[in-house]
Amino acid sequence: MSFKAEYIWIDGTEPTAKLRSKTKVLTDGGQPGTWGFDGSSTNQAEGHASDRVLVPVFTCPDPIRGGDDILVLCEVENVDGTPHASNTRAVLRPIAEQFAAQEAIFGIEQEYTFFKGYRPLGFPEAGFPAPQGGYYCGVGADEVFGREVVELHLDRCLAAGLAICGINAEVMPGQWEFQIGPVDGLTASDHLWVARYLLYRTAEEFGISATLDAKPVKGDWNGAGAHTNFSTKAMREGYDAIITACESLGADQDKVLEHVGQYGHGIEERLTGLHETAPWNVYSYGVSDRGASVRIPWQVEVDKKGYIEDRRPNANVDPYVVTRLLINTCCSALEKAGQV
Repeated sequence: MSFKAEYIWIDGTEPTAKLRSKTKVLTDGGQPGTWGFDGSSTNQAEGHASDRVLVPVFTCPDPIRGGDDILVLCEVENVDGTPHASNTRAVLRPIAEQFAAQEAIFGIEQEYTFFKGYRPLGFPEAGFPAPQGGYYCGVGADEVFGREVVELHLDRCLAAGLAICGINAEVMPGQWEFQIGPVDGLTASDHLWVARYLLYRTAEEFGISATLDAKPVKGDWNGAGAHTNFSTKAMREGYDAIITACESLGADQDKVLEHVGQYGHGIEERLTGLHETAPWNVYSYGVSDRGASVRIPWQVEVDKKGYIEDRRPNANVDPYVVTRLLINTCCSALEKAGQV
């Protein structure tokens, strides 16, 4: 008996990569192997040498098709077996391995915005809805839009075995969030990309699009982020390591710009110092401070151990990039300080 394998990969579109997928029919007992595709149609090759290779790295049940069908997340390689320039997962892998002993784990809060045509879901045909205030974690048809899509997406992520740990309505109408974690960096990133795929496919069934645009509506409306919670074994055991990690992220302006420069397109529009953000080019950290670049949750200060929340990443950030940057910066500093 045959079954379907949906091959999913991240393309080479700039400044923000897109997800692509195609279906392969496998015979009973078959395993998903490498597969080729036309890289000239995904911004990953030119027409005169267009072949690129999909290499499976993560497989899970397909909750949309059901049965024995599967989803297959892939890395992209060149035909000579080297990672393609767009393959950010291949750049994360050696960094994760280098600092594996520190047991870094992540929880990523993925915000997104539903659109119906050219307007966010819940926005009237003319003008704007009531100002922000009642939409966050709201209840009722006058303040919450798209819940049927969100609930189905959550069910599908659970059926796929993804490490999804929660959902909530966000500050702007039509804006929602789901959380992935706490798991290691590679797992968090793989699961987040597959969860994004399931979000797009689920919304598609309702004639709705889901965007990760960092500032989907200009003006006095919150942007969309991917707040990234991070800890190591030492941070989960002591407060000094928490402070070391926070200090390392703002060690100098070059370090600040290294991170925000890779935290997603349009970061200057979102990180303005307003709407629960710090200015994009000014680093700060503080306890319970949602206006800081990095927040130390109040319970972490009370317990003197735990994790930190980097509030700077955009909704459209590449999770392979943000996890790599946090591991490399913080784990290097902790290692240098002997806090491992």
